[in-house]
Amino acid sequence: MSAHILLIEDDQNLTELVRYNLEQEGFKVTCEADGEDGLLTAIEEAPDLILLDWMLPNLSGIEICRRLRRENITKNIPIIMLTARSEETDRIRGLETGADDYITKPFSPKELIARINAILRRIRPALSGETLEYAGIVMDTASHKVARDGTALHLGPTEYRMLKHFMENPGRVFSREQLLDSVWGNDIYVESRTVDVHIRRLRKALNIGDTPNIIRTVRSAGYALDKDI
Repeated sequence: MSAHILLIEDDQNLTELVRYNLEQEGFKVTCEADGEDGLLTAIEEAPDLILLDWMLPNLSGIEICRRLRRENITKNIPIIMLTARSEETDRIRGLETGADDYITKPFSPKELIARINAILRRIRPALSGETLEYAGIVMDTASHKVARDGTALHLGPTEYRMLKHFMENPGRVFSREQLLDSVWGNDIYVESRTVDVHIRRLRKALNIGDTPNIIRTVRSAGYALDKDI
């Protein structure tokens, strides 16, 4: 499954260079050139990783990073800062604000892709294998079999897709609208409350015996697969 990268960068030439190289590697890429637009897109789409320029129109990269870390939906999304600032104090400031990595311009596309892949392997090992595992739940994506603590689970097609999406992004909070887009698709109209019905079905299927409920409801935000409830 290809990862979705959001690039927030106002240099058009650099944007096209980065977009081209990321798409060649199979990534889905969304680009924004304005700070406020970039922040809104990050919250609405919850990408897998954000490439964030330091100096942006209307809202700085540092302020975007700070705000993203305050939102439940985006607080765990990895952020790589892209900047011409090379001073150690600037790098420290970026990292302390919540960035996961920092790359100084000019940089090579190969180095950027290596940094991206390193972060994605760390936070989403699901991207590199056919078996997903989390908190005793094992999903074989090749055979579509799911088990929890060794007991086979029987899931409907929608519950399976929903669980797969959660297991690819453990700990991430998704709104109903984001789950609709990811599980049902952008082209299918489904009432947002339908998500609640399938969440209940998924919980019922997962909660066998005395196993704890690990589908967390986050008030006014959405749902997450989280063993530390």
